[in-house]
Amino acid sequence: MAFREPNGVFGKPDGVFREPAGTAQMRRLTDTSPEASLLRLEQLAHLMDSAFVVPGLNRRVGLDAVIGLVPIVGDIAGMAIASYIVYEARRLGAPRWLVWRMMANVALDGAVGAVPLAGDLLDAAFKANRRNVTLLRRHLERKGGLRPSEIEGTATRLD
Repeated sequence: MAFREPNGVFGKPDGVFREPAGTAQMRRLTDTSPEASLLRLEQLAHLMDSAFVVPGLNRRVGLDAVIGLVPIVGDIAGMAIASYIVYEARRLGAPRWLVWRMMANVALDGAVGAVPLAGDLLDAAFKANRRNVTLLRRHLERKGGLRPSEIEGTATRLD
């Protein structure tokens, strides 16, 4: 984004002033609108649940499955990050029943992930963060606070 000064100030011959590097990204990180918050939560859920592809299996796993391999500390860290998504949902005005459902997903993910090895495999398949962000997105779309990401109905081809 460029701002033009009338007197050609800021040391540029044409008077163009550009934002300092990183200002736009900082604005994006501090934006509290529902759309921006949900976008950040979707990116976090993708990172935690499906950021990497396991070679040979073609299954997607995220940092939650990787840090869950560390006994106790990894599961606690995964639950803390998943709890942040629930906190943001509450901040965005999610009803109490939805927050409880999201907390149940986090608790189930943590309880299953606490079982050594087998729990980590099930933890990689359950993907609680993506489930919670999907629940929040549907709620915000129904409430009217967010534009639908998908259009319901059938498509007809016009040839």
